[in-house]
Amino acid sequence: HVQLVESGGGSVQAGGSLRLSCAASGYTVSSTRMGWFRQAPGKEREGVACIGRDGITMYSDSVKGRFTLSQDNNKKTVSLQMNSLKPEDTAVYYCAAAPGIDQCNSWYTYSDWGQGTQVTVS
Repeated sequence: HVQLVESGGGSVQAGGSLRLSCAASGYTVSSTRMGWFRQAPGKEREGVACIGRDGITMYSDSVKGRFTLSQDNNKKTVSLQMNSLKPEDTAVYYCAAAPGIDQCNSWYTYSDWGQGTQVTVS
């Protein structure tokens, strides 16, 4: 049974930090591309960070330098450390997984999704 469960969302003031975690079951995390996406009200879902099977991480321009994705293969978790948060980072954040060997920022290839966790920056 494949499952992704996010945690760690919440409310924070601008300039603050949050850490999101994604617990993956039914995957071998180290051999799956993992990504974090977000969807703000009235906007399309966008990819913000990902890690490929080669361990290389990639970030969208909007979060580069502020967000850091990390992966713990033993605990089967993927985390997103978010620093210097801005009001425009407010969104529901989703963890996702993708098979295959494409570059991890091939955002359209992600097929498994968590339920999402709300992040609100005021």
